[in-house]
Parts: sequence; C-alpha cells; structure tokens
Amino acid sequence: MKTFIQNYIKKSKETKELILKNETIISEIEKIALAIIEAYKNNKKVLIAGNGGSAGDAQHLAAELVSKFLLERPALSAIALTTNTSILTSVGNDYDHELVFARQISAHAHNGDIFIAISTSGESKNIIRAIEEAKKQKMIIIGLTGQNSATIDTMCDYIIKVPSSETPIIQESHIMIEHLICALIEKQLYN
Repeated sequence: MKTFIQNYIKKSKETKELILKNETIISEIEKIALAIIEAYKNNKKVLIAGNGGSAGDAQHLAAELVSKFLLERPALSAIALTTNTSILTSVGNDYDHELVFARQISAHAHNGDIFIAISTSGESKNIIRAIEEAKKQKMIIIGLTGQNSATIDTMCDYIIKVPSSETPIIQESHIMIEHLICALIEKQLYN
C-alpha cells in the first residue's frame, strides 16, 4: 500500500510540474482569469458545468466565487448548472440528458457571460451541447480537459488541456487551476 500511495502522489506531482513548465498553459490560465475579470467588471456572470467529479468541481468553483476564496470581498455571480436536481431530472426526462446544461444556459445566459465547461475526456455529450448553446448566446467559453484530443478542443475560446490521460490526476489539476483563477480574480479586483 505504501508504494501505491507514493507512486500516486508522485504521478500527481509530476503532472503539476508539467503544468508549471508549460508556458502555453500558464499563459492560458492568465488569459482566462483576465477574461473573467473583464466579464465581472461588466456585470456579467459565470456558469459552470461538468459531470461526476467535474460536477463537484463546478459546485466548488461557484462556491469560491460567490462566497470567497482568500479575500473578504463582495460576492461574485457564479452558478453551477449541476446542482438543481429538479431541473436536471425534468430536462433529462422531458427532453434528453444531453440537454440538461444547454437548457439552463438558454434560460440564464446573456452575451458576454462566461461558460466554464469541465470535462476530463472533452467528449461529454451534455457538455458539447452546452457549448453549442453557449455559442448561440454569445458567451465566452472556457474548457478544462485532459491531454487527449477531444471534441471540445476547438469549440472553446480558451482551453486548458492537463497533461494526463488519467481522470483523477486531471481532476486534481483542474481544481488547482480553478483555485489559481479564483486567486487571480480576487487579487486583480479587490487587492
């Protein structure tokens, strides 16, 4: 067990070191933070979606933005599209599971709002449909995914591809990136 634990931690650390050394990813994190900051300056909101662990990440990120990350500051508008079970189940039942996020984007989004699509595979049908709807609403689209080539790669205005193909490692890196974005937003808007 000890060897397994050590190897897992090593793999997670190596992925984060690859991110640290990747100027493209670092630059993309900065561009994403600036895009969200600009949206907030213009009274826009952030909508976030993902499936499974990425749904948890969507909720976590929304909580950090609405409540606070590190600084005492006003609440920022962020909605995790993963949380209302009545909406998720009614859209899934009345229409199709592929539309559970797209339908909410149709209801809540406006030109210039941000949509953050979290998908370790980049192939989730409901995320793809949500991005399509976000494009119709003229949202700024941010994608977080893994290293493998994916459908969402070319659909997003900004994309971060974590250099791993292992879902848990990708998710750990996504949450680190999301935390960095929150810290940059707070620092620029309120520090």
